[in-house]
Amino acid sequence: MTDFIPRIAVVGRPNVGKSTLFNRLAGKPLAIVDDRPGVTRDRREAVGRLGDMDLRLIDTAGYDDEKKEGLEAEMRAQTEIAIKDADICLLLIDARAGIMPLDQTFAEVMRKAGKPVILLANKAEGRAGQSGLLDAYSLGLGEPVAISAAHGEGMSELYQALIDAIGQQPQKSSKARPDSPPLRIAVIGRPNAGKSTLINCLIGEQRLITGPEAGITRDAIAVDWLWDGRRVRLHDTAGLRKKGKVSDRLERMSVADTLRAIKFSEVVLLLMDASHPLEKQDLQLADMAFSEGRAVAVAISKFDLVPDREAYLKEVREEFDRLLPQMSGAPLLPISALKNKGLDKIMPTLSILHRNWDAKVKTRDLNDWLHEMIERHPPPAVNGRRIKPRYLTQTKSRPPTFVLMCSRAADLPDSYKRYLINGLRTAFDLPGVPIRLIVKAGKNPYVDSEPGNERGGSGPGPKKR
Repeated sequence: MTDFIPRIAVVGRPNVGKSTLFNRLAGKPLAIVDDRPGVTRDRREAVGRLGDMDLRLIDTAGYDDEKKEGLEAEMRAQTEIAIKDADICLLLIDARAGIMPLDQTFAEVMRKAGKPVILLANKAEGRAGQSGLLDAYSLGLGEPVAISAAHGEGMSELYQALIDAIGQQPQKSSKARPDSPPLRIAVIGRPNAGKSTLINCLIGEQRLITGPEAGITRDAIAVDWLWDGRRVRLHDTAGLRKKGKVSDRLERMSVADTLRAIKFSEVVLLLMDASHPLEKQDLQLADMAFSEGRAVAVAISKFDLVPDREAYLKEVREEFDRLLPQMSGAPLLPISALKNKGLDKIMPTLSILHRNWDAKVKTRDLNDWLHEMIERHPPPAVNGRRIKPRYLTQTKSRPPTFVLMCSRAADLPDSYKRYLINGLRTAFDLPGVPIRLIVKAGKNPYVDSEPGNERGGSGPGPKKR
């Protein structure tokens, strides 16, 4: 076994179980799986493992070869790119349905590609798949391997087939992975906001399927990219509609995939349409990402259609800060993907945002700042007794989290906490970064832990539990 890590493209007609096998080899449910054909559209890549063998997996879309334009044509183009990039192709057929004309078409595509092909007869568990398994020989691609992607059957036979196929490959070393992890960015927004188009423009290739109809993107697709010598992983996500309008099971799975992408990202880029900015759904998406602890920037698409741009941007800025005061100062980026305007400012802004999200502030600077804030505006007295903040320190970053030690911590009003958080954001230049402030009560030095020694008491203290 060499250190060569093969790129494996999983191909076949719609609804034969490609995404199920992809998830099986990846070891986690990355791709959306549904009984309906045509769920997968964009090609998805992931790192997987079978036994002691590392794999680079590519899930592809099944397509109707008769349709020469539109969405089907783009799906076919993405599949052809995956086949071209792959070292080995896994061609799946449905053993229970038998050989279909489209299976013959895919077999011909495999022969023309000239890549090593492993023919897999999926859903071969039980007697129902025996006839289809025998029919698979008619494709002329050698002996089929009987598997069940859903139940994990036939994986040892697939492992041996991969070993044999790798033995036919020229010996080459896999590229060493850089030690630094990628900057993970989730691009979110309402349906048809232009998320896929924006990512294609940023990376300079037609990596994601786009079109005028809403809801083309279903899976959250990760796209690896190198920007200014730095690894970046862009997550294209499905557009999120209002919760009350989401009734279809497939759309619910797309929403869950988008939420997962936000959770595992570091920076979130919210894309808004300049013709309908700051709609309720936009505000909810921004607040959701911010509450998840992610740094947020806002890109206003189709900005080239705005007449008075300076006045428009000022109005949006004021309205954004009013509606989302917890995100005051978050970057607003006017862009036009189709006209390639403003795109050069996106990555530098997100890079700075990520640096601030990972910021660490010295304890001495924090407490000097705290004393100034208290002198300027002391905490209010509650029930005639003043609250005394004593000490502030940062306990973690990503996002920046601070702990304030003060007397009567439970009585510190939320308004004063917001005053301190806004002050932190301004003083240490952290716009668009969520700041978490935890208030704790310090230990009373006049209270001894032994019973009978409480301040102001002479008798026996409370019983220990």
